[in-house]
Amino acid sequence: MPVDVMLPFYGDPELLRRAVRSVQDQRRTDWRLTVVDDGYPDDTIGPWFAALGDERIRYRRNPERLGAQPNNRYCIEAVELPYFVMMGADDLMEPDYLDTVLALHERWPDAAVVQPGVAVMDADDRPVRPLADRVKALLAPSGSGPRPVGGEDLLVSLLRGNWLYNPSLCWRTDAVARVAMPQSADVFDLALPVAVIADGGTMIVDDHVCFRYRRHRSSDSGSGAVAGNRFAEERRYFAAEADRMAARGLPRAARAARAHVSSRLNAAVQLPGAVLRRDAAALRALGGHVLGRLS
Repeated sequence: MPVDVMLPFYGDPELLRRAVRSVQDQRRTDWRLTVVDDGYPDDTIGPWFAALGDERIRYRRNPERLGAQPNNRYCIEAVELPYFVMMGADDLMEPDYLDTVLALHERWPDAAVVQPGVAVMDADDRPVRPLADRVKALLAPSGSGPRPVGGEDLLVSLLRGNWLYNPSLCWRTDAVARVAMPQSADVFDLALPVAVIADGGTMIVDDHVCFRYRRHRSSDSGSGAVAGNRFAEERRYFAAEADRMAARGLPRAARAARAHVSSRLNAAVQLPGAVLRRDAAALRALGGHVLGRLS
């Protein structure tokens, strides 16, 4: 079961090298890695890839910086093999990652995507479990062992709060090709799986930990400009999804989109920091998102 590992990059070159090595360390060999460098200012990256001498690895540097979402979209459009992973450039695969996710695709050949077990680490590789990840654990479907989930129940679950770790997902390529690609980086991680599931796709959830996701501390996520842009885009997305779910005859999913509880709670958690900074723009953006109605 050949798989494309797509790796959009703009960040720490050393973390990128470690991510690449974790792919090379896979027990399976039927993979191809494509790294798309979005013009990071470091002249050691290209020569490092050339020196690897691994025919399974392709390195491409964009002539001009595209930005996160256009680079993500380019990576997905460049997928050619039956399955693909869109890995983060600072994350790590355990040696049995591809064994695990592809075995689940073999067991459930009609599944659109597999979510394996994930361990969260900080910038120094230490295990962490911050609030965001504790909330994800609460929101994730109950049960143990590999299990299929889908339909309106899964849509309701995701629209209440996104508990997925997108860089760890292994997708069936033709299932993604059938849906429109999300345009906004602010909602991409939720919009793509929701679109695939709404199109009839199912997901396999497993507890076996085979992927390490890096959680960085964010210093500006609550600033007025960033909060305003992100939450305004989230409001537009949830409003549109509420209409789409209602049109599909999925009333519970429509209600979950209108409520977007987790998104509102995320904004509420950031309010105290905005108060301490006396950031009026952030207060308006965050408060409006917590209390506002969908148009």
